Amino acid sequence: MEENNKSEGIRLQKYLSEQGIMSRRAAEKAMTDGLIRVNGKKVLPGTKINPDSDVIEYRGTLINGASTEKVYLMLNKPAGYVTTMSDDLGRKCVADLVDEIKFRVWPVGRLDYDSEGLLLMTNDGELTNRLTHPRHEIPKIYQVTLKGSVTEDQLALMKRPMLIDGYRIRPVEARIISDRGTSTIVEIMLREGRNRQIRKMCDVCGFDVKRLRRVAVGKVELGDLPQGKWRELTKAEKAYLMSGGAEDYLGGGRKIDLLARRAAEKRTYHVRSDIAGNRRPHPSGNEKDD
Repeated sequence: MEENNKSEGIRLQKYLSEQGIMSRRAAEKAMTDGLIRVNGKKVLPGTKINPDSDVIEYRGTLINGASTEKVYLMLNKPAGYVTTMSDDLGRKCVADLVDEIKFRVWPVGRLDYDSEGLLLMTNDGELTNRLTHPRHEIPKIYQVTLKGSVTEDQLALMKRPMLIDGYRIRPVEARIISDRGTSTIVEIMLREGRNRQIRKMCDVCGFDVKRLRRVAVGKVELGDLPQGKWRELTKAEKAYLMSGGAEDYLGGGRKIDLLARRAAEKRTYHVRSDIAGNRRPHPSGNEKDD
């Protein structure tokens, strides 16, 4: 085997994992077994690549390449699908929903198994890196169906920073768009996408999530695209995503109140158990406990 150790770039196993092609462990094994080639040469774990210029093959199938036509899709992912191109456990993958496309595409970011809605897919490594980099500012908008009613105090709590898995998440924007008594739909805007973040936030607030659906990435909206179906992005949508998004919106064009967001950052919530063992949120950080 030959090794391709570039001083710059991204590790190949990390790249393949981020694109949903295979897990890092599976990629390392495939490289060790000689199943992956970069620019025609076999490589070993630790190899660094440039996704936009290097040609990557797995079992003789082109994964990417500079000469490949760029494809940009929006998929309405149903619940019950994993956001990968293959799955060792035999679960349904989003790859099954776009298998008629002649170019190999991969998901940009993730939606967990039980979540649904807008999932961007492409074979453009530059756009993928831009949208998944922690510094990118295009917000993601979700509609979350919760069991029962949600009070304004509970909604205010959800908007504040929290400690999730030891990490202080940024404040979010949230508003109630429907309250039927037995269930409430809350629209939430995230500027970061940590693992199962909304579900963990709802757990902190004591909410029971019945449905979680991503409806927009910035101004790119899911609209009435049927579940399990996909469409190509428009030229305007592609330009908006490539530009990094020009404005911040929440459901229908309301701009974020930056002053309110900064004020919310003054207080952080984490989970603490009371004497009976029940989990409940407590403030911490810049303000003292009551």
